[in-house]
Amino acid sequence: MTRVAITRYLGAVVLLAVGLDHLQQYAVDHYSAVPTIGSLFVVNAVAAAVLAAGLAAPVQRLPGRAGRFAPALLTAGGLAVAAGSLAALLVSESTPLFGFMETGYRPAIVLAIALDVVTLGLLGTHLAALRRA
Repeated sequence: MTRVAITRYLGAVVLLAVGLDHLQQYAVDHYSAVPTIGSLFVVNAVAAAVLAAGLAAPVQRLPGRAGRFAPALLTAGGLAVAAGSLAALLVSESTPLFGFMETGYRPAIVLAIALDVVTLGLLGTHLAALRRA
């Protein structure tokens, strides 16, 4: 398996984990009760799942231009989800975001940060490898 494929598939798995982490926080840690933030957690989970599925699928086999551009677009989307999650979390640690503010770095927060950073690293490497190829 090539480096391009490894970073793509591992990036898809970790991106899916980002979405599952948000879904778990929504359902178990009661973020569902937080206006706006709760809805954004669901949007994050759905977007991460859809993009991860696209990254895992053989979209490069699509005909014509779609097959050439789909992997890069899905990768960029995954990067946007992870970067947006991380940015929103860091903002909410220091100032209210939509009226909500996180307090402290409990294990779920540390996990979310780690998953976002790993996703950014893997998908960033994947995008760079696609550009070289």
